[in-house]
Amino acid sequence: MRVSGFTIVRNAVKFDYPVVESILSILPLCDEVVVAVGNSEDGTRALVESIGSPKIRILDTVWDDSLRRGGEVLAVETNKALDAISPDSTWAVYIQADEVLHDGSYGKLTEAMTKWEHHPEVEGFVVDYLHFYGSYDFIADSRKWYRKEVRIIRNDREIRSYKDAQGFRKAGRKLHVKPTGAMLCHYGWVKPPEFIRSKLQYFHTLWHDEAWMEKNKAEIESFDYSGIDSLALFTGTHPSAIQHRISGKNWKFDFDPTKKRFPLQKRMLYWFEKKTGIQIGEYKNYKIVK
Repeated sequence: MRVSGFTIVRNAVKFDYPVVESILSILPLCDEVVVAVGNSEDGTRALVESIGSPKIRILDTVWDDSLRRGGEVLAVETNKALDAISPDSTWAVYIQADEVLHDGSYGKLTEAMTKWEHHPEVEGFVVDYLHFYGSYDFIADSRKWYRKEVRIIRNDREIRSYKDAQGFRKAGRKLHVKPTGAMLCHYGWVKPPEFIRSKLQYFHTLWHDEAWMEKNKAEIESFDYSGIDSLALFTGTHPSAIQHRISGKNWKFDFDPTKKRFPLQKRMLYWFEKKTGIQIGEYKNYKIVK
């Protein structure tokens, strides 16, 4: 069984993406990792090269900045990386440049890929998510954060990145997948506030036109972490690949996790989910198969 990894990245230095940590976290699972490095204004390509693994293959790409509808360019770039993986691979492991796979996930994912290798009805696997926010000590736990997503897919050329590259579909339909219990840690919202503002300003250009940007300029530029609706204190362990970054954290973030900023209906739904583990009306871009 051959396994490929793939990811995309652009301006990782400028926006402080933990892309090195992301790639390192999936290397143990993969025979190769294709990294599509977009045209950048910083040393992103050199940063990826610095990992020094013979498993890594860099694909140089140019982003179409005219694609400003719903993050479409992210899916286009993801498909470029996916199309570049070895045709001999059975599975493709996808990771975004601000995600890090937890060490405790390797055995679970290897077991799942091995077990279902010769079962084409299984088109991929979902992993669980922890969304860190503000600092490495807090996780976002309200209903607006997705709890699971597809991060391993079968090497099938009909499977394509969907919308803003959060997930995948085959011929327009949801993938048939199995759960794994593996854990991905999402660190996209763990940065000093000035980095977050810069990142938001750029990312809004991938979703919106100039008129929208001008209309919402004040809101984007005034972002701070205090407006989050709900956080929980994190008491677990972080992936080993990101430990050195955590030790170098140089900003302070305080939050009272007992405070919840929900209207009544959402507050009731929040507490129901915490009591039962069931999220009413949860969006799932996949179909769990028995």
